[in-house]
Amino acid sequence: MTRHPTFVPGGVIPAVLLPFTDDLAIDERSFRAHLRQVASTHGLSAITVNAHSTEVASCTFEEQRRVMEIAGEEIGDRLPIVHGVWADCSLEAARIARAAAAGGASALLVFPPAPFTLGQNAEMAIAHFRRIAEACDLPIIAFQYPLATGQGYPPDTLLRLIEAVPSIRAIKDWTNNVQLHEWQVRTLQALPRPVNVLTTHSSWLFSSLVLGCKGLLSGSGSVIADLQAQLFRAVQADELAAAKALNDRIYPLARVFYADPFVDMHNLMKEALVLLGRLPRAVVRPPLVKLGAAEIERIRVALLDAQILEDRAPRAA
Repeated sequence: MTRHPTFVPGGVIPAVLLPFTDDLAIDERSFRAHLRQVASTHGLSAITVNAHSTEVASCTFEEQRRVMEIAGEEIGDRLPIVHGVWADCSLEAARIARAAAAGGASALLVFPPAPFTLGQNAEMAIAHFRRIAEACDLPIIAFQYPLATGQGYPPDTLLRLIEAVPSIRAIKDWTNNVQLHEWQVRTLQALPRPVNVLTTHSSWLFSSLVLGCKGLLSGSGSVIADLQAQLFRAVQADELAAAKALNDRIYPLARVFYADPFVDMHNLMKEALVLLGRLPRAVVRPPLVKLGAAEIERIRVALLDAQILEDRAPRAA
C-alpha cells in the first residue's frame, strides 16, 4: 500500500462520501467510482476517508479498514489518504490509528471523543492525543469543534496540546467563531513549528480562506472539489475578483448543504451526486433517513444555480 511520507496536511482535501446498497451494505463498486471521480480533480493535495462524510459513526472497525483498503487500491498511488480516528475510548483510537498506518494512510484526522461533551481539560486532551501518536508515526490533524459543544479545545489547551504532541501538524477548524478562527490562523501558522489551519467552514469558505488558512478539508468537496480547488488557488494568488466569482457559484450549494438539520449535510450531498449521475442511489444508514422530494428539488435548483447541472427541462416553443 502506497504511503506518502513527506505529506504535510495542507491544500485542498475533499472528504469523500460512502455509498450504500439498498440493504445498507457498502456499495464498493460505486465507492470506487466516486473515489476515482473526486481524485481526478486538478489541484487536490489528499483525500479523506472514515470521517463524518463516510458516516463513520455507523461503520464497524472492519468496515473502516475495508474503506481504507479500497481507497488505497483506487487512489493511493496518486494522492495521500487522510484516515479519520472516530472513537470515544483512547485505546480504540490508538487501535484505529495503527490500522490506518498499516493500511497505507498518510495522516490521521482525530475527532474529539464524545465524553469531552461533558467537559475536558488540557491533561485529558494531551493524554488522548499522546496515546494516538504513540501508536504510529503519522502526522495528525486535530479536529477543532465549536467550544460551545464542550469538545472544542480552548486556545490555552490547544497550544499546550501542540507543544506536547509534535506530530500534530494541522487542525481542521470548525469553531464557527470568526474571532477564534482568525486567532488560530494567525497564531498556529506562525509557531516555530507551524501548525496549518484547514478550514471546514464550508458555509463561509471564501471568507475563511481570505483570513489565510493553509488549506481546506470539506465534505462538500465530494461534490464540488473542482470549485474548491479553483477557489483556493485564486485566494492564494490574491485574485479576489476570480475568487468572488467562484464563491458566487458555491454559495447556493452551501446554503442547501449546510441548512438545518445540520446532520443531513452528507445526505444532501449524496442526493446531489445522484442528480449529477455520479451515484446510482442516495442510501444513508440509520438514524439518517431518506430526504423528501421537496428537499431534493432544492438541491437540483442549487446545482443549476451553481452551473454544475445542465437544465434539461423542456423549453416552450
